[in-house]
Amino acid sequence: MAFPWGALVTTTLLFLVAFSFPYVHSADENIGKYNKKGDLRKHRPRFKPTVWKQAHATFYEGGSETFGGACGYEDVVKDGYGLDTTALSSVLFKDGQTCGACYEIKCVKSGEGCKAGKSSILVTATNLCPPNYNEPGDNGGWCNPPREHFDLAKPAYLKIAEYKAGIVPIQYRRVPCQKKGGIRFTITGNPYFNLVSVWNVGGAGEITQVLVKGDQKVKNWTNLKRNWGQKWESDEMLVGETLSFRVKASDGRYTTSLRIAPKNWKFGQTFVGKNFP
Repeated sequence: MAFPWGALVTTTLLFLVAFSFPYVHSADENIGKYNKKGDLRKHRPRFKPTVWKQAHATFYEGGSETFGGACGYEDVVKDGYGLDTTALSSVLFKDGQTCGACYEIKCVKSGEGCKAGKSSILVTATNLCPPNYNEPGDNGGWCNPPREHFDLAKPAYLKIAEYKAGIVPIQYRRVPCQKKGGIRFTITGNPYFNLVSVWNVGGAGEITQVLVKGDQKVKNWTNLKRNWGQKWESDEMLVGETLSFRVKASDGRYTTSLRIAPKNWKFGQTFVGKNFP
């Protein structure tokens, strides 16, 4: 009986083809997607600037400890954001999801309060500009829905516009956030309620999901719930656990920080994880 060489060649070719194509998967699948370091395989491109859009900008007074109010940033200077920050109208703020996002803003009409020769500034979203329904949207109620509006921290506003103008026309776009060092996780609360502040996030800047797991009782990845801004809550007993965190950004990318909080961690401590490039 002759050896079936044709069948052998066909089988070999099918085997090689099957293992030649990369494994494609969605961002929400969780099985078999991790490399040896615990990171989800890089399946999405880096965050890129969006198209330019039209809006208006005003400014508000404050300081480093107040410019991060609605996002939960305790001190925007100490947290690495500086004073080039902005409050967003509710349409852009999205109930706190946009906290940490970065924008490029340029004043577009020099005759309407824009400073001549000033190209653009980069700002981080750290606060909410609440609606004022007692005023019309085009005369005082600048942050009323459906307006896309930027209420810049005064130091940032004065880089591109004249103080006396009060409100100026701008163009804006989302840009990647360039951060030094890793993502920070600050844990506060008590043994029965944990509040995790997530800050210094690169890439898209804004995060849509945070997961945590320990090494004893909480061995599976567990979702944290957004409490407000970029503060995330859990009622799991995390005390005494060596903690790992996984963060999902709004562009669908994940980053995983394994065992960054030791077993004897204390409330109020900050831990450094892996950032988005």
